[in-house]
Amino acid sequence: MPIYAFICTSCGHTFDKLQKLSDADPETCPSCGQATVKRQVTAPSFRLAGGGWYETDFKKDGDKKRNLVGDASSPAPAPAPAAKKDD
Repeated sequence: MPIYAFICTSCGHTFDKLQKLSDADPETCPSCGQATVKRQVTAPSFRLAGGGWYETDFKKDGDKKRNLVGDASSPAPAPAPAAKKDD
């Protein structure tokens, strides 16, 4: 079940709620009791990174798995040199 973030537009109180996708959003603020609660749009708080994340972990053993992060054993490419400015 996802965790949703809510904010009361009357008092500014913010709170999170764990609920099903089919559950209705809360209508009243738990702090002030007003019916001015709105769902916030938030970014996920995790990122899938590291040497163990593949394009798909459900491929057959014969299929080639492509590492989305890159080969952890190879060094990172060198940054491109800065362009020179002609005055």
